[in-house]
Amino acid sequence: MEIKITSDRANPLLHRREVKFIANYDGTTPSVNEIKMKITAMLNADKSLTIVDSICQEYGNTESLGYVKIYDDEKSMNLFEKKSVLEKNKIEEAETTEEDGE
Repeated sequence: MEIKITSDRANPLLHRREVKFIANYDGTTPSVNEIKMKITAMLNADKSLTIVDSICQEYGNTESLGYVKIYDDEKSMNLFEKKSVLEKNKIEEAETTEEDGE
C-alpha cells in the first residue's frame, strides 16, 4: 500500500493536525487500522492520539481518499470527538495488540 499526503495543516483552535491523503493499493481495501498504522509511521505521530475520520472509495477502484486527525493531547481528543468514533478507534487498537501478541 502506498499513501500520498495531499494536505497537512495545523488547526491550533482544535489542538490537532488535519491530514488528507490518497491511498493506492492492490487487492482488498485496507482496514482503518492498516491506514492508521501507516499514517502514524509516516508522520511520526502517536497512534493513541490519531483518529481515522473517513476513507472514501469508488466501487472497483484501487484508490481511496482519506482524512485523519492527529490530536496534540488526549484531553482535546476526548472533548472534540464523538464517543462512537473514540470507541471505534480504540477497538482497532485492541485488535492490533491481540494480533501482535499471538
